[in-house]
Amino acid sequence: MNIARKFAVIAAVTASAAAISGLSFNSAAQDDAKVLRIVPHSNLAILDPIWTTAYMSRNHGYMIYDTPFGTDEKNQIKPQMVDTWSVSPDNRLWTFKLRPGLEFHDGKPVTGEDVVASIARWGKRDAMGSALMTFVERMDAPAPDTFRIFLREQCGFVLEALGKPSSNALFIMPKRIADTDAFKQIEEYIGSGPYIFKRDEFKPGDKAVYLKNTKYVPRKEAPSGTAGGKRVYVDRVEWNLALRDGQAQVNALQKGEVDIIEALPFDHYETVKKDPSLQIPKYSTVNLQYMARFNHLHKPFDNVKVRRAVLAAFSQEPFLRAQVGVKELYNVCPSMFTCGTPYGSPAGSDIQSKSNMKKAQELLKASGYDGTPVVVMKPTDLAAIQKLPDVAAQLLRQAGFKVDLQAMDWQTLVGRRAKKDPDDKGGWDMFLTAWQGHDIWNPIANAAMDTRGEQSGWFGWAKDDKLVELRNQFMRETDDAKKKRLADAIQTRAFEIGTHVPLGEYSQPMAARKNISGFFITNGNLYWNLKKN
Repeated sequence: MNIARKFAVIAAVTASAAAISGLSFNSAAQDDAKVLRIVPHSNLAILDPIWTTAYMSRNHGYMIYDTPFGTDEKNQIKPQMVDTWSVSPDNRLWTFKLRPGLEFHDGKPVTGEDVVASIARWGKRDAMGSALMTFVERMDAPAPDTFRIFLREQCGFVLEALGKPSSNALFIMPKRIADTDAFKQIEEYIGSGPYIFKRDEFKPGDKAVYLKNTKYVPRKEAPSGTAGGKRVYVDRVEWNLALRDGQAQVNALQKGEVDIIEALPFDHYETVKKDPSLQIPKYSTVNLQYMARFNHLHKPFDNVKVRRAVLAAFSQEPFLRAQVGVKELYNVCPSMFTCGTPYGSPAGSDIQSKSNMKKAQELLKASGYDGTPVVVMKPTDLAAIQKLPDVAAQLLRQAGFKVDLQAMDWQTLVGRRAKKDPDDKGGWDMFLTAWQGHDIWNPIANAAMDTRGEQSGWFGWAKDDKLVELRNQFMRETDDAKKKRLADAIQTRAFEIGTHVPLGEYSQPMAARKNISGFFITNGNLYWNLKKN
């Protein structure tokens, strides 16, 4: 072979290789446009969104399950799985017909029996669900596409409960799964929602994968809150559960290795705002509220006087300044109900809003506190709240408490807070968390207001018969002005007995690359309607 011919062959081979390489690159790029890569706000360990109120489990729920009703961005209840419904003249019989085309991921149709079983399980765990069930006489499914709820007496929040947008949302599961004991976790994860959970690729602490449900039939309306059409424009969603360092998250976003950071660390807010390749999409119009929750079962917080000393010690500004830091993203709020909503009010809040550390020290001394250490659980991997326990520990010590600050990852904390054991057997005394505004805006939805003791669905198990009675009155009241007065009375009583401590409100920014579009106003972190351009 002469030299000229040799170089011609080399050139041809090189060109061919380049063409193949280019084809592979274009194919890969095309595939990448159908994969949405997300850094969620925490690890995902608990896959049962009814067993826990953790938002990661709720977000997982919205990927794979559907709900009978949704709540739109204006807080209006809209049908989702339900097509039509009717109410009897005495408001005691509610009949619902499911829309056509509903099918579980295993190919079986969704039936009224599935919905009834799902409501029954949810009603044993959720604060609003358990309130609704006190009115329910029985439920049945007279036809495959129909379910009915028979009430003992009329109830003014049936649709609000069935369509509540957040923890615990009423996710519909196959009856065989929904029949699982409400206080045990389910072991199958089959829904009828817009995505299918890839269990064989799930690695806690590493990744969770969801595939587009090609058989899902979305509603025709535009998406709004948890209502409207759930249209999916990507083939695959990957949650990166391992990327927990804030700087590493932002670096990955800037490089295009991930598409969305669900909860942008506040320290990196200004950096992302200035980066022309990134965006901070608006996805919520209601703030979140920080909260400190007591364990009412054991010393020292079985003593109301000790709890009130904490209320006096926990001024909101130190928590907000330490955890958020960006003044435009937080505000002091004297209400246990979301500020700016119909029941937001300073009623009864003087014990916290007008107290100081000297007052707290006096209250603790008068309480008879015997020096029992307070076990405060601190999550190490949840940037949105991980500084709160440090502030709590500091203020508790200043007030005169002994504090045992115990660090653990968030999913461990979520599991441990369900334990009712005393401290020496792995129990706890206080944890700090955040609630989205829709979860706490009224006395029925606010889980911390459920004071039925160990029958309560939420951790902490406060007990107070007077508050139970006030909530019962609120559930039955239909006059808005009277409901407002009852809400004020409920909050006043909650401050009197120290159900929990509100720690101020904030807005949690999300960060995304500029090529992601389709964001809409939601009540959480929902991943339909998004396109990757």
